[in-house]
Amino acid sequence: MTTVSIPVSDGTLLPAYLARPATAAATGVIVVHELFGVNPGIAAVADDLAGAGFLTVAPEFYHRSAPAGRWLPRDGAGRAEGFGYLNELTRQHALDDTAAAIAWLRSQPRIERIAMLGFSAGGHLAFLAACSLDIDRTAVLYGGWLTVTDIPLSQPAPTLDLAPGIKGRLLYLVGEDDFLITAGQRREIAAALRAAGPGHEVVSYPGLHHAFWWPDTPEYSKQARDDAWTRVLALFAS
Repeated sequence: MTTVSIPVSDGTLLPAYLARPATAAATGVIVVHELFGVNPGIAAVADDLAGAGFLTVAPEFYHRSAPAGRWLPRDGAGRAEGFGYLNELTRQHALDDTAAAIAWLRSQPRIERIAMLGFSAGGHLAFLAACSLDIDRTAVLYGGWLTVTDIPLSQPAPTLDLAPGIKGRLLYLVGEDDFLITAGQRREIAAALRAAGPGHEVVSYPGLHHAFWWPDTPEYSKQARDDAWTRVLALFAS
């Protein structure tokens, strides 16, 4: 397992899992973890992206609150600890960390473009970054709280309000039975992305719930994950 320590503008160091492709890449990707930190599943996604030819980092966005390398089990205790960290992660810290990761990727040979892939809370963070920073392609897997102000990442105003600032292209993927993202919220997200300009897309999967990406959850759908992966790779290659 390879990690790097990326300097952030506030003087902290951002630990990040690093996955390098076999040959030099033109696109650097930031994978944003869900509530549970950079766990083996997130590292595997980074490895898969490297296998597809992308230089990939998975930063530990909880680094100001959690010990380096800390990831959480997908259970009640892990969820409670994760929400503790998430509720300490401010919008400014998230953007500072993302900007640092972008700068690190751009410092690597041949990197010309930046992409992001985020899951759940990490999807929210990726959406926020796409609205605020120079990111070419962003894929959001069921990012919640975009229409509300329930977490610090979506304060002082809902992150969805920032959608006009998206500079690249954004793909939003969500299950139609997601408990965290209602049908009304999906319509709001789709409308905001349409208004933000061409090139954005919302894909809804009928009958699927939150976390359908992960094989270790009851919500897992191989068919949807395969489809989502194909769409993510196509977006990042476009």
